[in-house]
Amino acid sequence: MDTSKGLDNIDGIVWFDGQYVDWKDAKVHVLTHTLHYGLGVFEGVRAYSTTQGPTIFRLKDHTNRLFESAETVKLKIPYSKDEINKAQIEVVKRNKLEEAYIRPMCFYGSEGLGLRADNLKVHCVVAAWYWPSYLSPELYERGIKVKLSSYTRQRGNKVSRSKVNGNYVNSIVALNEALEAGFDEALMLDTEGNVAEGSGENFFMVKNGKIFTPDVEASLNGITRKSIIDLAKNEKIDVIEKNISPEQVIQADELFFTGTAAEVLPITYVDKNKISNGQRGPITKILQSKYSSHVRGENILFPEWLTNISDN
Repeated sequence: MDTSKGLDNIDGIVWFDGQYVDWKDAKVHVLTHTLHYGLGVFEGVRAYSTTQGPTIFRLKDHTNRLFESAETVKLKIPYSKDEINKAQIEVVKRNKLEEAYIRPMCFYGSEGLGLRADNLKVHCVVAAWYWPSYLSPELYERGIKVKLSSYTRQRGNKVSRSKVNGNYVNSIVALNEALEAGFDEALMLDTEGNVAEGSGENFFMVKNGKIFTPDVEASLNGITRKSIIDLAKNEKIDVIEKNISPEQVIQADELFFTGTAAEVLPITYVDKNKISNGQRGPITKILQSKYSSHVRGENILFPEWLTNISDN
């Protein structure tokens, strides 16, 4: 699938309200409620090429979170989890993708506008396209420079830590602020001044051989985050959830982000502060390798994480 001319010009198939339609026919009205108010829910899912064929990573976990987000904002998804899972498998198959980024989304229609959001139809789509790497490959070895953002994440707000469309306005402006200042990413604090997350990634810190990560009171409970915690524990590395101050970040031995798109991404500078020796750390490197080999089916520690396309 050629994405060089934009996602709206792909030749492919989209699952739209229970039907498989031509990519260019998957359209909505300009008065669609979610376009105006941002009340929708979505997921970002990856399929990887393996020796057994394309395999979706943690498919059911992503779909479970989609439904949890929908329940949080009282959006009733008119399809079952099994139907949403099957749609994700089928769009990868029908678009003949070996590697894919998969986007399920549920949103309100154009029956009316207004904050009550009553009497609106809930639509669901699943699209998939080729997306091999979120960032330049060399950054996964060299690491990235992040800026402490002036934008914050709310703490203790269940809606703001769900995967709701409108929440990502905050992430976009934080990322753009960082990019405009010459950095690669943003690192946002919560409303109490502790580290929360990146614009679309969870945050980890390594100090004295132990891994620390913020709790999820001010950030998304990431699927990749959970995976890295399990992989680290399998390597007998302690993982501790705690409040992390900006001062502790600067004094860390290693820092890294995790996310479906970013995978495991080293952080080597925060503002103008070099972290340790300014290079990717050994624990980060180990977890990158373990994660990569797992998602690609080379060293499977948790087989329930992998859904093989050819088996479904």
